[in-house]
Amino acid sequence: MNTHWNLFRITTFGESHGNALWVVIDWLPANFKIDLENIAYELWRRKPGQSKITTQRKENDEDFEILSWIFEWYSTGHPITIIVKNENQKSKDYNNIKDLFRPNHADLTYFLKYWIRDYRWGWRSSGRETLSRVIAWAIAKQYLKEKFWIEIFAFTKQVWKYKCENINYSFIEENILRTADEKKAPEMIKYVEEIASNGNSVGWIIECHIKNPPAWLGEPVFWKIKSILASSMLSIGWVLGFEYGAWFDTVNLTWESYNEWFENKNWKIYSPHNNYSWILGWITTWEDVIFRVAIKPTSSIYSKQKTVDVHGNEVDFQISGRHDPCILPRVIPVIEAMSAIDLLDLVLLDNSRR
Repeated sequence: MNTHWNLFRITTFGESHGNALWVVIDWLPANFKIDLENIAYELWRRKPGQSKITTQRKENDEDFEILSWIFEWYSTGHPITIIVKNENQKSKDYNNIKDLFRPNHADLTYFLKYWIRDYRWGWRSSGRETLSRVIAWAIAKQYLKEKFWIEIFAFTKQVWKYKCENINYSFIEENILRTADEKKAPEMIKYVEEIASNGNSVGWIIECHIKNPPAWLGEPVFWKIKSILASSMLSIGWVLGFEYGAWFDTVNLTWESYNEWFENKNWKIYSPHNNYSWILGWITTWEDVIFRVAIKPTSSIYSKQKTVDVHGNEVDFQISGRHDPCILPRVIPVIEAMSAIDLLDLVLLDNSRR
């Protein structure tokens, strides 16, 4: 499936080494002025070549083109089509894997599913597919902030033993790992650089804060806010796990230690802790929603690896070309993107009932 969600619906298509990537956005309410600079900024945050710890593929991702249903930069209520052209693809970089199934990639499963092998593209499993999601995020982010005062901040929470302890949102864009802790950032960056210099990669945890959500998002049974977010996060190729509230530490808790109680503060009902991430009955309260995702180490590493070729022979291989030793800084805008798309879809769904 290449289409995501119900009312605020996105359809994406295109490949990493194809001519372009596209997104079609349905159901954005009409008469909303779209900030083009905001779209360019979010695409810049996701683009390759930002630092020495990301792939050095150079793409002018900020150069997008709107093909339909925008009039004087206002939405018309009809589907919006936006395209970003690929300019720096080098298919020859993949000649050495023409007959190989790369470990921890989609090469084998795509071949078994479709019985055709095009070794150049990475098919739809390529991380470049997420560019289309970030375009939709930029628009959804602007709408949520202007209409509902909702803001979303994702940041690097943990790399190996180095964990973000202090949260400063303004610092996120000031460092190449996009962590929120000024004191921990140097240790994190040094560790990632050492791993990358050895031709290896590393996993990490990203935390996302949804600020000022309305107190009615989510449905009681099949469209719970937790299941919506989990589904979207796990649709991102690099994500291996999703958790919120008391996380998996719940296994160590009894009800007495987990239980939340209500208090009245300035005529507002709230709970003093966050064991359930301020989601009750699987619907948001007015408190911030906080969740985390676990990201796997990047599969394309420069060390030698064992694999099997299309004839079933066991072989050794080593990748060439341009790859991310650490996808971390570029996946953060994608986490924010899927969160915003989910929230706007739920907002429109609830408004349709009202």
